[in-house]
Amino acid sequence: VQLQASGGGVVQAGGSLRLSCAASGSIESISVMAWYRRESGKQREWVSSIHPDGVADYAESVKGRFTISRDLAKNAAFLEMTNLKPADTAVYFCYVRARSARSPFDDYWGQGTLVTVSS
Repeated sequence: VQLQASGGGVVQAGGSLRLSCAASGSIESISVMAWYRRESGKQREWVSSIHPDGVADYAESVKGRFTISRDLAKNAAFLEMTNLKPADTAVYFCYVRARSARSPFDDYWGQGTLVTVSS
């Protein structure tokens, strides 16, 4: 299973960005899809998750500003980020827990996409 994340960039505070994550490979089933981020010099932190039934969870720091969604048919996840703040500056990683033709459920990570919010 491979994950391709995209959509990062530079935006001014108050602006918006939409991140995309596409999963490919011999995927048989995907359970949770999520986004994490890592600020420079800090540990990676969880941002948001979406479950197969569509239930979404958010970190307190992004609740009300970020919206996660998924396209089951395309094995894709999205993160709509609005009212961005400089504190949101980080590398954002896509995460998927999936079952493939070669292995039972396992964890997969994308390569990361950089989001920079200027003040």
